[in-house]
This record gives sequence, structure tokens and C-alpha cells, in this order.
Amino acid sequence: MAEIPTKPYLLRALFEWCVDNGYTPHVAVKVDSKTQVPAEYVKSGEILLNISPNAVHKLQMGNELVEFSARFGGVARQIAIPIANI
Repeated sequence: MAEIPTKPYLLRALFEWCVDNGYTPHVAVKVDSKTQVPAEYVKSGEILLNISPNAVHKLQMGNELVEFSARFGGVARQIAIPIANI
């Protein structure tokens, strides 16, 4: 059986640490065809996203994907980011 990568566990731990200490967690994302983000906010193939509890709704940080909904310009959007792209 293949070993599970540590990256998703580290992301969840850093997220929790940021929130517990009053910091705003962000993720820098490399955008490609597998990434579901609002294209109009992508610059040079990348996007920086605030994933704090007051900025996102229904945040799911799995071993393969980070998924949530967030508002961009007042419009709710569904976001899906492969862990490898963070």
C-alpha cells in the first residue's frame, strides 16, 4: 500500500494553527485545468485565496482536494483545488 503524502496533513495543521492564533490563513494556488476557481481573479496562472472561517463556507480539506464556497464580487462560487496545486 502506498504511503499517504504529508502535505494535506500539514495544510490542515497550519490552517488550524493560524485560526487558533487569530491569523488569516491563505493558500497560494497554481491554476490549471483541474483547478476550479474564478478565472477573472487569476494572475499569471496563480491565485491567492483567503480560507479563513469568515471568508469561506463548507470548507473541506481532504487528502486530494480543498473544497469550499466563497463570494467573489458578491457572487457565491464553488471552489475546488487539488492539494498538489497548493
